[in-house]
Amino acid sequence: MNTTTAGYKLIKKIKDGKFDVENLHQYNLLIQIGVRDFQVSVVDSASNQVLLLEDYVLASVKTYRELQTMLASLFEDHHLLMAGFWKTVRISIKNNKFSLVPSSLFVKEAALDYLKLNSKVNPETEEILYYQHIKSDAICVFAMSKVLVEWLRALYPNTSVGFIHQSSALIDGAINFAKSNKKDSLYLYIDRFKLHIITLKKGKLEYYNQFTIKQFNEYIRYIMLVIKGLNRTQKNSDVVMWGYIGKQSPHYNEFYKFIKNISFGDRPDYLKFGFVFDEVQEHHFFDLYSMHLCS
Repeated sequence: MNTTTAGYKLIKKIKDGKFDVENLHQYNLLIQIGVRDFQVSVVDSASNQVLLLEDYVLASVKTYRELQTMLASLFEDHHLLMAGFWKTVRISIKNNKFSLVPSSLFVKEAALDYLKLNSKVNPETEEILYYQHIKSDAICVFAMSKVLVEWLRALYPNTSVGFIHQSSALIDGAINFAKSNKKDSLYLYIDRFKLHIITLKKGKLEYYNQFTIKQFNEYIRYIMLVIKGLNRTQKNSDVVMWGYIGKQSPHYNEFYKFIKNISFGDRPDYLKFGFVFDEVQEHHFFDLYSMHLCS
């Protein structure tokens, strides 16, 4: 069918020849949902090999009900997403309705109050969820449309379904990367119209925030604000970057004008990738891959 007419368009698909539909029971399904994009990955839990990656752009919608209707069309036309025999299904939501709370201060009954500090939340239409970071002293409280949550749970009634916020995948991914990166780095994730910034101290989360980007110069402005706020210097700050930016692109060259100690991050070392993934730049899809760390 014409997927553009349906409201979504597949822009990238990689499928490893080792993918075997008979082994869905040992595969982990990773799903990431944004307002204007959608990603899917499949990881073999036995070998930690990534077997499938798909990236979609979505048409603009005004309500979560419209988003769910569009995703339902995508799922129904997909050869795998309606299957119910996955080992686990992990779902990440990309939005700005989240709050990071130190675990020592977290009270489950106050989850809504934490969210109200930085975002508008309607508990009648949005479900309040939370994820505890095992490797950092933080709990991410976030909101997700009840329409989406209930629909996704109904799709996989016999499978372990976990919900996380995009920020949690990025934080856990950065913590893992820092094990082999001995520098005191600023970690960036360049998303579609969003900038995510993460810093760590002694392997624990020090700072995380996301910024909506409308013009390219806002990337530099927010990065400099964070560097200054953390009492770092532009000259000496080491920056590691992932996301939707090319290694030879004009945007990267612009970054380099302001930040000399900048480099691209690698793919996660806990996952394996066949040669078919060589066409995907290693710093792409870091948030999607990092979902594998979130139990």
